Amino acid sequence: MMKRKFTKEEKLQIIKEASEQGVGPTLERHGIYPASYYSWKRKYELMGEEGFHHGMTPQHLKRIRELEKENVNLKQLLAEKELENKLKGDLLKKKWALEKKKRL
Repeated sequence: MMKRKFTKEEKLQIIKEASEQGVGPTLERHGIYPASYYSWKRKYELMGEEGFHHGMTPQHLKRIRELEKENVNLKQLLAEKELENKLKGDLLKKKWALEKKKRL
């Protein structure tokens, strides 16, 4: 079987047709492997029509992992800062309450 390139519009039409008429008959009619169909469907669900423009290359995946790690680190830093600010606020409230009691 010759490898065939499908355009974005053809892929969208096949996905729509498969949802209406069933996956099996649609894939047979167009001569598409189920793995290809489900890959297209996943890309469409995750990224919309733009998912057909971009291929996930190893460089993209590597960059995504780097950004996810950076995001986790930033969330931890933010959580630590918020905790630190809360503790400082609590200490100031206690100190203020103690000074107020001493004055009375």
